[in-house]
Amino acid sequence: MEFKINHELIAQIQKLIAENHEKELITLFEEFHYADIAEIMEELEIHEASFIFNLLDSDKTAEILLELEEETRNKILKRLTPKEIAEELVELSTDDAADIIAELPVERKNQVISEMEDVEHAKDIVELLRYDEDTAGGLMAKELVKVNENWNVLTCVKEMRTQAENVVRVHSIYVVDDENRLKGRLSLKDLLTTSTKTPIKDIYIPRVDYVNVDTKDVEVARIMQKYDLEAIPVVDELGRLVGRVTIDDIVDVIKEEADKDYQLAAGISQDVEADDSIFQLTRARLPWLVLALFGGLIAVEVSSSFQSAMDQYKVLYFFTPLIAAMAGNVGVQSSAIIVQGLANNTLGGTLWQRLIKEVSLSLLNGLFLALLLLLGSHFVVGVEYIIGFTVAISLISVIVIASLIGTFVPITLNKYGIDPALATGPFITTSNDIFGIFIYFTIARIILGF
Repeated sequence: MEFKINHELIAQIQKLIAENHEKELITLFEEFHYADIAEIMEELEIHEASFIFNLLDSDKTAEILLELEEETRNKILKRLTPKEIAEELVELSTDDAADIIAELPVERKNQVISEMEDVEHAKDIVELLRYDEDTAGGLMAKELVKVNENWNVLTCVKEMRTQAENVVRVHSIYVVDDENRLKGRLSLKDLLTTSTKTPIKDIYIPRVDYVNVDTKDVEVARIMQKYDLEAIPVVDELGRLVGRVTIDDIVDVIKEEADKDYQLAAGISQDVEADDSIFQLTRARLPWLVLALFGGLIAVEVSSSFQSAMDQYKVLYFFTPLIAAMAGNVGVQSSAIIVQGLANNTLGGTLWQRLIKEVSLSLLNGLFLALLLLLGSHFVVGVEYIIGFTVAISLISVIVIASLIGTFVPITLNKYGIDPALATGPFITTSNDIFGIFIYFTIARIILGF
């Protein structure tokens, strides 16, 4: 059953903390998963959260640190000495430990590393800190199981036992040569069913998917998703095996990328959360709101340039919101499909083929909607057929143009290294509103002659 916080539990914990009942608290938290404890700590005052943190063993508190929100984690770490932080990090895998150390100020970071008693663990963490956090090198952990192609099965099993002590979960067994270059992978079935004297080079599988230390995290995620991998080895510029990226790290990447794309689509320019300060939220939202404001002013100017239409065909202005809304909706639909295809690497064909497909689709949709509009405007609204016909033709044209913009813009942005998710937000909506109104009145002028 999924754990859920309730007010009674929080009140009980706060009372035990206030009365300094340490044994009762330790007993209470024994039944909770570390992720649940982190969730509880987020609901407490920082001095209460620190009280709980100091009560529990390092093997549990180290995992709790990973689950805490960054702001809460930093507050907890500020209350610990460099030695105490080092003791927590020794319980974590190198990638998780590096992520936490990376958040510390430079001076404190150096102090923590100098306090780590496991020199090899510290060296691995320092190496990981060299890589950008959005690359395979920044994601990978150093803990893995590897064997030399020149060993036999018996030696291989002995070495694996030693290496596996530092690995929480063995996803794959990698094979390297004497220079530590990745050669392939080893099947556990082959290892168990082969003579102990058989050389590893005779049974390993030479084909293995891998990524470079500089491969972007989203590309790593795409490869692992495509080939359904739980882990993927990471090699350096010389092809040497230096680490592995596991599925839990990739889930975080996918979530962060989805959050970022969702915020871009909503017109939020920075990574923010609901609990951030008013200043941070304003700074993230305001740029696109300003863009939308100026876009609206341009739309007003476009409308005012057709002032003569107001004098002769006032009813045209009643359809303006409909035209603008359809332009925005169609553009967002088209761009959303393209962005999804780009993200999943499933967008096939050339740009021209994609544009032709969108034109065909938009014409079909446009004709159906225009027919509904023509009938509805006459029998429901009561406008003349010539006005209904004008609006219907304009609607078809607007839908076609909006779909082309929604297709062309994200592909172009992606080509120049700009996140195409930008094209599903206010940018595409505002631009299509302006084009939609301009096209509407231009076609109306041609047909009605004002």
